[in-house]
Amino acid sequence: MTTKNSFFLLCFLSLCAPFMNAQNLYLSISGVTEKETKTIDSLGYTTAFDNYTALETEVNNFKKALSKLGYIENQLIALRKKNDSLYQADFSLKTRYETITIDAHGLVDLSILKLTGFLEKDNQLIIPMAHVENTLQGINSEIANRGNPFNTLVLTNIKKINGKKLSGSLSISKLKPRTIDKLIIKGYEKFPKSFIKRYLKIKTGQAFSLDKIKAKTADLNDLIFANQIKDPEVLFTQDSTILYMYIEKARSNTFDGFLGFGTNEATNKIEFDGYLDLNLTNNLNYGESLKLLYKSDENDQQTFDLKLNAPYLFKSPVGVDFNLNIFKRDSSFVTVTQAAKINYQITSRHVISAGANTVNSTDLLDIPTTSINDYESNQFFLNYTYTKRQNYDFLFPVNFLFDITSGFGNRSYAAIDENQSNFFITTFKIFNLNEKNSIYGRINANYLVSDTYLENELPRFGGINSIRGFEENSLIANLYGVLNTEYRYKLNNSIYVHTVIDAAYFENQVADQKGKLFGFGFGFGLLTKAGLFRFNYTSGKTENQKFRLSDSKIHLSLTTRF
Repeated sequence: MTTKNSFFLLCFLSLCAPFMNAQNLYLSISGVTEKETKTIDSLGYTTAFDNYTALETEVNNFKKALSKLGYIENQLIALRKKNDSLYQADFSLKTRYETITIDAHGLVDLSILKLTGFLEKDNQLIIPMAHVENTLQGINSEIANRGNPFNTLVLTNIKKINGKKLSGSLSISKLKPRTIDKLIIKGYEKFPKSFIKRYLKIKTGQAFSLDKIKAKTADLNDLIFANQIKDPEVLFTQDSTILYMYIEKARSNTFDGFLGFGTNEATNKIEFDGYLDLNLTNNLNYGESLKLLYKSDENDQQTFDLKLNAPYLFKSPVGVDFNLNIFKRDSSFVTVTQAAKINYQITSRHVISAGANTVNSTDLLDIPTTSINDYESNQFFLNYTYTKRQNYDFLFPVNFLFDITSGFGNRSYAAIDENQSNFFITTFKIFNLNEKNSIYGRINANYLVSDTYLENELPRFGGINSIRGFEENSLIANLYGVLNTEYRYKLNNSIYVHTVIDAAYFENQVADQKGKLFGFGFGFGLLTKAGLFRFNYTSGKTENQKFRLSDSKIHLSLTTRF
């Protein structure tokens, strides 16, 4: 053989050596009887391995698996090499125990033992052997959640009761319960302290449970002015427990406005209307909010609405709301409403409140009428609100809202006093069919109950935030209900298109009218750097009226977050 050929042969052998040496190893496990072998085969195990270490690990794991199933006396008789690639493991399974009766010696609270599902009526804990490990882990986790994260649970004094049953005792290494000694906010250091104590219900001195803390901090996702960056962490020292929370401040101020225009039926001229809606939230780092609404529409109606919310006043669990509303219709009347209420946040989504309002309305007409009069009313009211947010969706951040108010009081005019009650509800829900398709449904209703009615006290509706296709606040009624529906399709995370199908029913006892209204159209939304731009084209009609394009309304709005 030439030197050249020898060189190429050496290179070839060097390249092939790793593949020539590589050899799979195989494992076969059997019992001392044919019945035991069938049991072993029914359990299943890995049979092929790249090396002996992996094979040996599988044998040890199989032995542990047998113990968990109740074969606690199982024995590995031999692990033999039958040939170059096959190893034989011989096991003796012996007796399979079905249950174990555990005596907790009063070391574990009964409420924890009941969570296992294996506590008998006589307070005996009888656990199937296959569930022993998971059950003990669950007990230990619950003890940790109640302020003892470093306790260790051990099963001791295991004895045979009869051929299929065992008994044992629980032993717990008792350590001093842990409490939250210090809380540190990372990121948004000025996060309102009252929200930690009242909203999240986390405070120093509280029994430490990381699982419960994580569940509570998840409620940060229901706030509009803050987000949780990552899960909370804990630092344990010998004598203290320090909790770290990671929060960032979110842009929560909004500016909203829209421009609407349509054809005046009397003059056939295009008329414009619009509004300004400004919401300032948490600018003082107290979680407070200030809302300002100014609206002027084509019916020569003007609305000024100012709302102030101050949560957890003086570090107490209650907050206060104040509201001032001024409504003026051309030269007919002006109505001023003042309201104040106290609210209590049950959880991050549930709020109840109670308050009172005073209404003063002034007749501006030179010629007196029976339908418009000066009047004054006072009411007490109760309110409940439920809000479920989905902050991951920038286009539709609120998934579900339910807001109901009931009020009762009296109204006086022309030396006549009458009892009145008022019921108001607004609710909407987004049904997410998949990532792109969703259905939006909204119900808004108002019912004023009184013996007699004045035109200037009746609730008003109509427009982009009510039944679309009609002029803003052009409809009045002592009873009305509006249903808004949309089918929405998201082209991407910043653009969506939707249908508009609205319906309403109203009753106006002042004008002796009742009827049904409908609105049909389409629209789209576009999320830009400036904010959310919305376009709606809707045509409205009464029950017996035909659709006319000249009655269509175009509504434009831009909501900017800053």
